Amino acid sequence: MQALHLSAFSATSALGIGLTASLDALAANRSGLVPCAFETVRLAAYVGEVPALADVRLPAALADYDCRNNRLALFGLAQDGVADAVRSAAQRYGAGRVGVFLGTSTGGILETEQAYRQRDASGAFVRPPSYRGSHTPYALAEVVSRHLGLAGPSFVVSAACASSAKVFASAARLIEAGIIDAALVGGVDSLCLTTLYGFNSLELLSPEPCRPYSAARRGISIGEAAAFALLERPAAELPPDAVLLGGVGESSDAYHMSSPQPEGRGAEVAMQAALASAGLTPRQVDYLNLHGTATSNNDAAEGLAVTRLFGNGVPVSSTKGATGHTLGAAGALEVVIGALALRHGLIPGSPGSDPIDDTFDLDYVLTPRRQTLNVVMSNSFGFGGSNASVVLRRAVMQGDA
Repeated sequence: MQALHLSAFSATSALGIGLTASLDALAANRSGLVPCAFETVRLAAYVGEVPALADVRLPAALADYDCRNNRLALFGLAQDGVADAVRSAAQRYGAGRVGVFLGTSTGGILETEQAYRQRDASGAFVRPPSYRGSHTPYALAEVVSRHLGLAGPSFVVSAACASSAKVFASAARLIEAGIIDAALVGGVDSLCLTTLYGFNSLELLSPEPCRPYSAARRGISIGEAAAFALLERPAAELPPDAVLLGGVGESSDAYHMSSPQPEGRGAEVAMQAALASAGLTPRQVDYLNLHGTATSNNDAAEGLAVTRLFGNGVPVSSTKGATGHTLGAAGALEVVIGALALRHGLIPGSPGSDPIDDTFDLDYVLTPRRQTLNVVMSNSFGFGGSNASVVLRRAVMQGDA
């Protein structure tokens, strides 16, 4: 595929609000996970919550879209100049030539949950939920497009935990086809009762901060996040720290609704496709951000796939011990973490993962490692066998003139 420039990007999660805070936390190997005290939830679990959302309000013109997910989206867009960069792109190309492609899983379902709790004695809603503005997945792309004054193609991908990795491929295809000139891609997912109690019913929630790839891993910690990137064709001259989207690979193994194919075959196909898309070999990857959910089956399947493709020749880690599993936002969040890794020469560690499961023959990075990076890959694998891998690379590779 044609490489695209990440001309602006940002991430907001429990780890930090914006790039500077997120980078500082990654460099210090901190975790943003805390005991769950969200809403009315009473579970022995840890979550990655963005506490600043309590003070966020939508503009009056967007009041019909008010929900935690959309507040998180606009709050995230306000960081690191992303909104300004998108509006500037719309001025250059035209508002109809900038697309919006976002991933989420449950969107604004928290508003519906709260509305059902507030029914009167007859069962009628005291405060009816806004189905279009908050509950429907597309509400996310609509509120972002309206907020930024965009009129280009827009849609939301809801493919579980691969959602906001897959949108990078969607945007690349539309830019290559000439339908648009730039795209805002990303993912937003916020805490709600459906996911917390749902994963608890599957016996997948860890009673302690999650420990990806650890011999003592006990399940996931759910988080929330908003992460965005503006994709454009590269200019003739780029800044020295410019990050490019090199390739994306997707696969659908459809092995089981909630369990991965045990040998990670679908994951391997996605990684191979991403490398082929980028015109790279496994040996050229300097760091791999694993999907790494800290569940027994997921880590085992991904570990087998990574070992077959890379051996133990690439440093790997999972940052979900720092951010929690942000579900539909995880792909975009971890791509942005990969962009930070490239720009600052930092391989993130994996808080809480010590001791590593010795059945994995991997160069697993527990504490941050400083080294020059040219190529980074990020994995995102979702329920139902929806898999995506994203490859980033430096615009000027080490050793280039």
